[in-house]
Amino acid sequence: MPTESIKDNLIAQIDKLPHDLQLRVLDFVKALTPKGVEGKSLLRFEGAIPADDLQLISKTIEEGCEKVDISEW
Repeated sequence: MPTESIKDNLIAQIDKLPHDLQLRVLDFVKALTPKGVEGKSLLRFEGAIPADDLQLISKTIEEGCEKVDISEW
């Protein structure tokens, strides 16, 4: 089935629905649409954080994560 006939068929079926159900279809289609950006578009930020800062961040995460402070609560 060619792509255009799928679109035409969807539109024809949606046109038969009451407004509230059309809104539900719209919400469903929006939920199916991927969000965000492709990872390769973020490659331009590679190297933006100095290596020393990355090491400090990693060390801080290792020292501060997965530890329970019993007196915290």
